[in-house]
Amino acid sequence: MPKIPPISSEKMTKVLQKLGYVQIRQKGSHVILKKDKKLVVVPIHRGKPLKRGLVRLIIKEVGITREEFLKLLEEV
Repeated sequence: MPKIPPISSEKMTKVLQKLGYVQIRQKGSHVILKKDKKLVVVPIHRGKPLKRGLVRLIIKEVGITREEFLKLLEEV
């Protein structure tokens, strides 16, 4: 099983937008995205990638598999 790489927060938001999430607001350094009644928060820290553990938590929160995420990441 391939490892999840650390990625930029911009790429993460693009992947989530491909899944149908819409940015509803940004408060400070956190972007809040929404789909139906589900909210996902992505921290935005310029120049620092999201670490693997945080990426895994977001993937779990969204409800997709690792393979689906990596496929979407290649498309972005």
